[in-house]
Amino acid sequence: MAERLASFISGGGTTMEQIGLAYKRKEIPIKLVLVISSTPKAGGIEKAGKLGIPHVVVNPDDFRGEDQEVDQEGFGLKLRERLRDKGVTAITQNGWLPLTPENVIDEYRDTIFNQHPGPKEVTGKTKGIQPHAIVLYIARHTGRNEGTEVITHRVTPKFDEGPTVGITPVPIHLPHDYAKRLQRRALPKEHQLQIELLKQLARGDVKEVSSPTQYIKPGEEKILRDARAYARKRYPEG
Repeated sequence: MAERLASFISGGGTTMEQIGLAYKRKEIPIKLVLVISSTPKAGGIEKAGKLGIPHVVVNPDDFRGEDQEVDQEGFGLKLRERLRDKGVTAITQNGWLPLTPENVIDEYRDTIFNQHPGPKEVTGKTKGIQPHAIVLYIARHTGRNEGTEVITHRVTPKFDEGPTVGITPVPIHLPHDYAKRLQRRALPKEHQLQIELLKQLARGDVKEVSSPTQYIKPGEEKILRDARAYARKRYPEG
């Protein structure tokens, strides 16, 4: 039976849109049957509507208690309800910001994946443009231009810790590159990497891979700490 895909989004939904278009072009055999947004303000909702893809909002803020913590169990139950309604068998997190509840991961353990715009070992647990700011900072302060990479990894109960299953390198153009320019250059490669993942998933040959690049060497830990602090201060919203 062909996989039935859901895309989790929190923003513009550009990757989700490219997945939907790839299916329409018959480039991938996996149909995008549901888009779930974590916020009603996500621009990707309109894109899903234009593509004719069913879309719903499941906002983690609706599951916050008096302590302001999200009830992960309740959040996950609502997500699972929506996924089951559409017979979803696979999930890609495409710009999804909330922590995915463990009861969702348990149900889709072998078929839930996240896209991340940077090498996981130095940019994990950051979001949006922050990873690009980090790798640029590292390149400038180590004197080594290793470029950067966009990745796909399996989803686990902690942010950005699952095994990597796809990597695409992206060059850094020093001295004139900056985070927004790098982000624009990397995004199409993220799109294509997600499409390649779905082809692999359809064939049943998704494999774990590792990055060949060591971005931070022993003795450079302070550079990494400073890079992450800089990115979060410069781009607090991600």
